Amino acid sequence: MRSKRVADMSGKSVPQNLALSNPGKILFPKSGFTKANLADYYQQASPIILPHLKDRPLMIQRFPEGINSEGFYQKEVVGHFPAWISRVRLKKKEGGYIEQAMANNRSTLLYIADLAGITLHPWLSRADRPDLPDRVLFDLDPAGDRGDFPLVIRTAGMLRTLLGRIGLRPYVMTTGSRGLHVAAPLLRKESFEQVRAFALEVAQRLVGEHPDVLTTEQRIAKRGGRLYLDVTRNGYGQTSVAPYAVRALPGAPVATPLEWSELTASGLGPQSFNLGNILTRLDQQPDPWQGMGRHGRSLAQARRNLQNLAD
Repeated sequence: MRSKRVADMSGKSVPQNLALSNPGKILFPKSGFTKANLADYYQQASPIILPHLKDRPLMIQRFPEGINSEGFYQKEVVGHFPAWISRVRLKKKEGGYIEQAMANNRSTLLYIADLAGITLHPWLSRADRPDLPDRVLFDLDPAGDRGDFPLVIRTAGMLRTLLGRIGLRPYVMTTGSRGLHVAAPLLRKESFEQVRAFALEVAQRLVGEHPDVLTTEQRIAKRGGRLYLDVTRNGYGQTSVAPYAVRALPGAPVATPLEWSELTASGLGPQSFNLGNILTRLDQQPDPWQGMGRHGRSLAQARRNLQNLAD
């Protein structure tokens, strides 16, 4: 079946109507969501999702037999990827190069869904300057299988206050897993190493104020039941779950940006939004992370402001 094609901004001919293979394949056995459900969501939500993915190298978490079977992470473009999918050649930290895909159009999202690519994990930098991140990210990871989400919410509020005091503009989203992500857009002027060192300073300041409930200890055995402030995603080649990406977990939860005021909503949890209700939310309110890149701030100034708080 031949697809209608149009040219994207790069001049490549991109098919507009992709036929799914095995659309009835159940990817989420407990809830019954199929490949067609996944593809339909990514198609309908593409105007909101794509700005968060555009020109970012992408890692794809795939589950060809559904989430009850073993999946895998696809980092590299392979031979069967069509030529119309945007890609970028990047240096690897360990040497050599890797070619990674980018989701710059709706058709690429549909192609990824057809591969049973459930979760999208973009870089924190863009392809034209891959070594200069345009945001700093804090992953608030509660202890235990169920976690202490009220503590996650309180910690996000403390982090929001601190980042605001030093001149950054923080944003928050549910991860669709166990916690929250807090991100702040940056001007692309400093390296991942500098951003990560700064993020660790911020996290350690909060830990110093609340050592009984917060930690930056990477080893689980040494966290002592405390909430882990994870800053390790601020690294070259590291990725983070994309806003509005589906997670490969029972119920098909969706990582969902929030307004800060929503953290006080009764019953809010890290998996409050899923394939069954996310489109209703998107119909009812705008994306809280829309245009966040326009609010990038100087990391150097924020670092000086943080030091002044400590003096």
